[in-house]
Amino acid sequence: MRPSAPAQARAARTPARPVAAFRALALAVVATAAVLAAPAAKAQFSMVPAPTCKEPVASTQEVEREFRIDASRHLYSCFPMRVYRGKLPPLLYGVMMVEVELDPQGNVVDVGVIRRPAADEVSPWVVAMIKKASPFPAPAKLAANGNVKFMETYFVDKSGLFQTHTLTEGQRNK
Repeated sequence: MRPSAPAQARAARTPARPVAAFRALALAVVATAAVLAAPAAKAQFSMVPAPTCKEPVASTQEVEREFRIDASRHLYSCFPMRVYRGKLPPLLYGVMMVEVELDPQGNVVDVGVIRRPAADEVSPWVVAMIKKASPFPAPAKLAANGNVKFMETYFVDKSGLFQTHTLTEGQRNK
């Protein structure tokens, strides 16, 4: 079946190649932008700076939730240059949950990743940051029976700044 004369006339007036070329160009621009933006974000997570914290004071907390506040404050004091101040942006670069195990003196025994972030480079960066902040405040009252484990969620911005769930200032809508 042949197309009608008006359909043939429309097809002759609508060049197919420029539309396809425009779509291909648009896809190439988007792909290039993604490739160029990725290394810039990854560079933020290539190393963990030396911690600037002092020797922590033993924690007097008897409840894990309260101890997490002491642990987060210690981590913030070790890496003040990496703490995101204010409300976090609506789209985060990485969200991860870890379980930290401390001995009775506050030394990090193990850091287990419970929920991995979408950006692969964030996970080793956060784990390294936690290990470099050791020793944490000694969980004196919690560690009566040995080591202490607690979980914390980390919210990480693409700039390489973070907040913990325990001390978060919230998230902006826009």
